[in-house]
Amino acid sequence: MTIPVPRLETERLILRGPEGRDFDAIRDFAMDAERTRFVGGAAANEFEVWNGFMRSIGHWMWHGYGFWILEEKETGQTVGRVGILNHLGWPEPEIGWHAFATGEGRGLVHEAAIAIRSCAAHQLGLDRLISQIHPENRRSRALAERLGAVEERATFLLDEPCLIYRHPSAIGGAA
Repeated sequence: MTIPVPRLETERLILRGPEGRDFDAIRDFAMDAERTRFVGGAAANEFEVWNGFMRSIGHWMWHGYGFWILEEKETGQTVGRVGILNHLGWPEPEIGWHAFATGEGRGLVHEAAIAIRSCAAHQLGLDRLISQIHPENRRSRALAERLGAVEERATFLLDEPCLIYRHPSAIGGAA
């Protein structure tokens, strides 16, 4: 069975569906307590990572959207994930991101998020997405603001404080 993930390309990236070859990079990210402290914390073991990886594939099957894998064109390396999530209990679809160690600080997640917002608006009918960000996650908040998102309100998500950022419209060429 093929996962129904539209393939997108940016200047430096191929955005594609998850594949088995991505598991090691996702495992390394998911088991890193520092990198995951604002997205649920580090997985306790490889089995938990596997379950999360499988759930991310299931998200595509259930909703028709999910996390794209960011593959760097130049190296073929998996450098992160960006996508649209709508888990049980989410107020509405969200654009979220994870930069892996190999993709951090180079503008790759920003590049991917712009392409995915456009795809979401034009192909999925999902415009003006939100991002749910822990108030202490300064890097993620800075990225949301660089993308033009504006803090809309404070709330809680899974019993943790959360800021809802609203992204601008991607319809009509606006990113």
